[in-house]
Amino acid sequence: MFTRINKLQIELPMPKSPDANGAAAVQELLGGKYGEMSTLNNYMFQSFNFRQKKKFRPFYELIASITAEELGHVELVSNTINLMISGTTFPGDPDITPMQNAKDKRNSYHFIQTAQTSLPGDSMGRPWTGDNVFSSGNLVLDLLHNFFLECGARTHKMRVYSMTDNPVAREMVGYLLVRGGVHILAYAKALEVITGVDVKKMLPIPNLDNSKFETARKFEAEGSQRKLYTFSAEDYKQIGQIWKGVHPDGGQLEVIQGTPQGGPVPDLEEIPEEFAPGITEDMFQEIAKRLQRSAGI
Repeated sequence: MFTRINKLQIELPMPKSPDANGAAAVQELLGGKYGEMSTLNNYMFQSFNFRQKKKFRPFYELIASITAEELGHVELVSNTINLMISGTTFPGDPDITPMQNAKDKRNSYHFIQTAQTSLPGDSMGRPWTGDNVFSSGNLVLDLLHNFFLECGARTHKMRVYSMTDNPVAREMVGYLLVRGGVHILAYAKALEVITGVDVKKMLPIPNLDNSKFETARKFEAEGSQRKLYTFSAEDYKQIGQIWKGVHPDGGQLEVIQGTPQGGPVPDLEEIPEEFAPGITEDMFQEIAKRLQRSAGI
């Protein structure tokens, strides 16, 4: 089962100005082929479909715990997109065309379909598809695929980072570069345990050095690149049989029982020109009265 905590994995900075076209690029990191929806669903179905969980427990627990982290990554990227789009249009009567600024933005779905929020699709508006899920039933093949998937995801994050200097996007991407590096290393170590092959040496990728990315350096200074979270208060302790030893930076790897400290979930303002959420002040007052009556107040 999953449990939900009302936090994001990190606190996102509030934007100073809208950046709808930057948000369109960030959509690739959510619903693209190598986006967070792909990493989530690949690992989630692999964990659901995993055979001989008891016999190969550490490998199952590794995939299962990373699945839970990826749920939070989907949430984090979605909220980044939401904050980046906020403020693109302005309130007003429909006859003054209050959403006129939207027609020149790259992704019109953000304005027509989702009321200036994220969508389950890529940077060109194509819907995410289950065809992106690889769950072969062969443990070594799935782990090798996951290593490759994380390498591709890292490459896309590096490119989007270079496309926009938006502070919200860069804070999010910097964090995910560090956490993605953890997953790359974790899958490489799992493959080494099974096959004896040092996958990091077999492939010339990835370069896990994040020193060129300002927002990533902050999270590495906190040691995030050496921490693997279980995302469970009690379970998945056996991932310590895989996630152990020394990180390439020289520090000791650490399994954290639980979750990151996290940060607040942004509270999005209403957008009257989008009829979102579509609740007037009079309606809100009436709803409040009903809630009070039902609570016996």
